[in-house]
Amino acid sequence: MRHRRWVVAALAGTMVLGVAGGALAAGFDFGVRRDRDLANNSKRLFGFDKPVAASSPESIDAATAEAKPTKLVKLAKGLEAEVVSSRPELGANTDMMVLWPNDEDPTHLITCNESGATVPGVQRISLYTGSVATIVTGTVACDGIEATAWGSIIFSEEAGSAGQAYELVAPLETTGVTLDRATGTFSGGAGAANLVRLDSLNRLSYEGLGLLPSGVLYYGDEQRPGSGTPGGAYFKFTPADPWTEADGPISDLSESPFASGKVQGLRLGLRSGATDWGQGSQTGQGVWVEVCDDAGATPCANLDLRATAAALKLTGYYRPEDLEADPIAVANGQATVCGPNTGIEEFSNFGEVICLTDGTLDEALSGTGAPEVQYLAMGTPQFAMPDNIAPQPGTGNWIVHEDGDQLQGNNDIFSCLRDGADDDLLSDGCLRFLTLNDLTAETTGGVFDATGKHFYVSIQHNITGHGVVLDVTGWKV
Repeated sequence: MRHRRWVVAALAGTMVLGVAGGALAAGFDFGVRRDRDLANNSKRLFGFDKPVAASSPESIDAATAEAKPTKLVKLAKGLEAEVVSSRPELGANTDMMVLWPNDEDPTHLITCNESGATVPGVQRISLYTGSVATIVTGTVACDGIEATAWGSIIFSEEAGSAGQAYELVAPLETTGVTLDRATGTFSGGAGAANLVRLDSLNRLSYEGLGLLPSGVLYYGDEQRPGSGTPGGAYFKFTPADPWTEADGPISDLSESPFASGKVQGLRLGLRSGATDWGQGSQTGQGVWVEVCDDAGATPCANLDLRATAAALKLTGYYRPEDLEADPIAVANGQATVCGPNTGIEEFSNFGEVICLTDGTLDEALSGTGAPEVQYLAMGTPQFAMPDNIAPQPGTGNWIVHEDGDQLQGNNDIFSCLRDGADDDLLSDGCLRFLTLNDLTAETTGGVFDATGKHFYVSIQHNITGHGVVLDVTGWKV
């Protein structure tokens, strides 16, 4: 009886404490405490001393930006920026970029300029001098770009259902070439034979290119939903003749894995005989649905993938953007790519970052892997419209750019931790390390060298009217 009275008293005490605790909770916000702890550990977790507390509301004038382009950004404590190039001839809409000839000892950036056909589409920037040369003119909204394991570059257009993909070898020896988009042919300048249109990948509004070493490529259609349509779908290209390390660099574009293959689209929902697809099935397991196959009855011959997405009932997302292979997963033999879907922050449909897994590298190539999509990060009013993404060597973190007309001020860039050993599958937290001081601009194209200590980023359509590319250093990785 005495023991029972003690238990009741203890429970009563707990209830009283619960009421008092509720009152105390009004002055204690666990989420704020969590964010504070994250910021206090920024050096150990993110490689910089102190995050940027808030989006900058500042918008500097053109004269200030011309005199000192690094004033276009505000950085986390411990980081600093140097100008790679701000030449007048650098494309004003310089977007995605890739290091050349590799990320270990790069000499150049190869860049896409997201503009019309009459201005430079693909350019190269010397990391030593900042000089700029135009490789190709004639593309429309050049955006996605990626270096291949076989020594070439693939670049693509964010041009609706007319968007094309192209492949380039010897980018340092190719200058002043003109693309005829109607025919897909290149002429003039030096090295026109170093370029080819990739009809095997077909047409859509390209941006992200999640490329595996074999030549398996994941890519999305940068489309928003409208009037009941499901938004942009994700696709997978599997080469008929995949690349292996023993093959080495190619000497001719006909040897590229992109020369021939098959394309499939992503449809999530395996319940009831894989018929549980449609709105509400944007995560979980799914199947790859065949679109075309060069070895089959329907060759991959420059098809409109956007139209096939609707016909095949593929899973749709709100504006798929950049897409990058996860280097840690790939090193462990797993096929994983991650990328943002922007949403539309103006109407509080905040974006997200997803990761698509496709089994092992061998399963991804053979088609025996089961695709699965899970969220890595969810948007908020601060992290409103995720766009570009880049993995950082050394920390393993994901760097995520914002796009759009931000609710809190300028666009920002965040570093996001990988998921740890906790129960959820989400990033363990993100911190802002860069904010713009130019309300007319956005950041894009961020890419690290192999050390994780040089982050090259484009300040797109900024107040100067020409391109600006910065190198952010000071990382403690």
